[in-house]
Amino acid sequence: MPQQFAGSLVSYPARISFYAYCGVILIGTALLLLPIAREPEQPPISAVDALFTATSACCVTGLTVRSTVHDFSAFGEGVILVLMQLGGLGIMTITTLLAFQLGGQASMRQRVLLVEALGIRSGVDLRWLAGAVAFVVLTMEIVGFVLLSVASWGTAPPLTVLWHSAFHSVSAFCNAGFALSETSFMQQAGNVPINLVLCSLIIVGGLGFPVIFDIYSRLKAREPLWVRLSTHSKLMLVGTAGLLLYGMTTFWLLEWNEPTLADEPLLSKLLMGLFHSTTCRTAGFNTVNYGSLADATLFLTIILMAVGAGPCSTGGGFKVSTFMTLLVRGWSSFRGCEHANFFRRTIPPSAVERAAVTALLFAVLGIAALVALLVVEHSADVSERPRWFLESLFECISALGTVGLSTGITPLLSNPGKIILVGLMLLGRLGPISVALALSWEKRPYQTEYLEEGPLVG
Repeated sequence: MPQQFAGSLVSYPARISFYAYCGVILIGTALLLLPIAREPEQPPISAVDALFTATSACCVTGLTVRSTVHDFSAFGEGVILVLMQLGGLGIMTITTLLAFQLGGQASMRQRVLLVEALGIRSGVDLRWLAGAVAFVVLTMEIVGFVLLSVASWGTAPPLTVLWHSAFHSVSAFCNAGFALSETSFMQQAGNVPINLVLCSLIIVGGLGFPVIFDIYSRLKAREPLWVRLSTHSKLMLVGTAGLLLYGMTTFWLLEWNEPTLADEPLLSKLLMGLFHSTTCRTAGFNTVNYGSLADATLFLTIILMAVGAGPCSTGGGFKVSTFMTLLVRGWSSFRGCEHANFFRRTIPPSAVERAAVTALLFAVLGIAALVALLVVEHSADVSERPRWFLESLFECISALGTVGLSTGITPLLSNPGKIILVGLMLLGRLGPISVALALSWEKRPYQTEYLEEGPLVG
């Protein structure tokens, strides 16, 4: 039986990752239900709220139904921190490697799949990879902790500053969005050091380990950086820069004279635009009240949340590289070109097909969840809000993209509504695992090929 189980995990390595996520979430739920996990004067935490919080932390989302700083004790906050860290370290990566080890030596096909997925060179020992991922995560978090501690020193007792800095550094790099404040970072909207440190951690964490490893290997070999980078890294860097610029520009144009920014000094306006554009792509922190933003701003934010971060990163969404692949293919088709070329490289049709399927699946899941949420929510506190449909769509995409931003309706949802979001957060985090499962089939079903006949399109 153990051999059969191990063989099953090797043939379908995504299974152990799925079991690991579910197991960690259940353990986190049990710990958060303990009386020691909440402040004594606060009401008991229900099983649904504990499950929601544990899922949000492990799937590095950041949506909350109970106040992190007021409802949870130091022990409860510590549990949330550990869950965020496990999610940021990449349970998928580590457990996939363990699955290979259970079955002995990984097959050549499995090695190729993992090497391509993580952007490492084919000669690298796969056992080295888990340590490299942990080293990158912990190094960035320690640097963030030091910088945040220096920037916040003197604003609170030393132990409080150190704890908040450690918590927020982990939350930022893991794109988790949990904050030890009722208003997230709204009180720090004009604080340049804190804004820049948090944005840097979020961006680096969202680029993905393949890009980080690629840049490091080129610098280590002293090769021309941009010329020698992989096409994936170039897509990610160009796409990330473009989306950041797009998010900032649209936010400033739509909100500059609105109540959100009208009374803010120029520096705060600029920082709020940068922070908004950075955090809405899966981080979940906020320096503005999203419930007061204009409808157009919320809709454009939904688009950014859906795109998300990079593959094999600490973020979610259907991924920047997926978006860029579709964008390059679309631009090529618009110009009448047969191939999708990007910086003297041709993106293969199979990659375009996978990108289209990924984006379509994300859209289908988001729409299905939105319909389900609209059906189950009949509370007057929620369904009679003037922007209920837009806010529901915002909430669903925030959960599916593991973003964590909210217009304020999350605590108002019924238990069925919270369960829907729990499922979305898990699906959003397991998206890459589902793809890995499909790619890791040892045998593909035989499919008959008929005469080609294309439908009318457009």
